[in-house]
This record gives sequence, structure tokens and C-alpha cells, in this order.
Amino acid sequence: MSEMRDAQAGPDKLPVPAEVAEAVRTIINWVGDDPMREGLLDTPERVARAWAEYCRGYGDDPAYHLSRIFHEVGGYDDIILLKDIPFQSHCEHHMAPIIGRAHIAYLPGEYVVGISKLARVLHAFAHRLQVQERLTAEVANCIWEHLKPQGVAVVIEATHGCMTGRGVRTPGVTMKTSRMLGVFREDSKSREEVMALIEA
Repeated sequence: MSEMRDAQAGPDKLPVPAEVAEAVRTIINWVGDDPMREGLLDTPERVARAWAEYCRGYGDDPAYHLSRIFHEVGGYDDIILLKDIPFQSHCEHHMAPIIGRAHIAYLPGEYVVGISKLARVLHAFAHRLQVQERLTAEVANCIWEHLKPQGVAVVIEATHGCMTGRGVRTPGVTMKTSRMLGVFREDSKSREEVMALIEA
């Protein structure tokens, strides 16, 4: 875990355990190439460091990003929406890329949080091996539990490399998931309002 945290500061300098590099060489050999040829000599270390970066979310506490809150909002009591947040993750089944965008909305309770923190919560969860359904739920639940708003809405749209590059090989397909909590789940008018903002 400490090595994964080091990857956040400088993944290019992260020491690579011998067994990790050897595992990558084994895969290269297994798919039919020579891990000892010139172009692949440094690939095991590069791959290991890349994966340390892809999975840096394991060393990140998503709730930490919601710890600094603001009470002075000038009486604002309507929906706050951060749209089109780009993200990249990897699926836990094939370790293939998940590339998409997220829309995160909440209806404040007693306080708000800096908008960049919503994106940081998303990235903390996305930089782990994931399935889109769980990612959507984790982001929404974290905001609900730690920001204590009246409502949370998270909608994620993404393409999955495990579907576009292998298996059924169907490019151009987007998967959409949503998680509604509080008033956005309980009140149809509130849900319609937040979805209209997201889809505008």
C-alpha cells in the first residue's frame, strides 16, 4: 500500500518488485512474443508502474475529499450539479479500460463542498478495479454519508474495453447507470428536475 501511495507522487520512480516484472514477462511470452527482444526489455517495469498509477485509488480515501465543508452559501438551497466529469477506470473482470463521464448532483443540507472535491471522490473510486454499477453506487453513497445532503444523484456513462475490444467486439456502445438517494429517489418531481439538468 505504501508503494501505491508513492506512485501518486512519482510513478516513474516507483521500485518494481522482481516478481511483478517477471509476471509481465510471463504474459508477454504466453501471448507469443519474446520479452527479451529490444523493444520489450523495459516493458515489464513500464507496465508495473502504469498499473500502480491506474490503481492509485487504493491509496486514496474518498471521504477525505469531503472533509472540508462550507456553511456560508448566501442562502443557496437548490441543486448543485457537476456535469461531464471525464474518468478512466479498469474493469475487474478483464482489467480492460472503462472510459466515460460522470454527472454528480446533490441538494445541500446544512453545507456544501468545493466542486472539485466531487471529481476527486469519483477519481478515488475509479482508480481501482471496478464494475460500473458499483462505481456509481460508491460515489453516491460516499457523498450521501459524508456530506449529508437532502439528495444525491450520480449518473455515469461509459464504454467498456472488455466489450469493444474483445468478446462481442461491439464498438460505439455506451452503458448508463444511475444512483438516486434522498429526495431524488423519494420525490418524482425532484428526480425529474435533476435528470433534466443532467440531460440539458
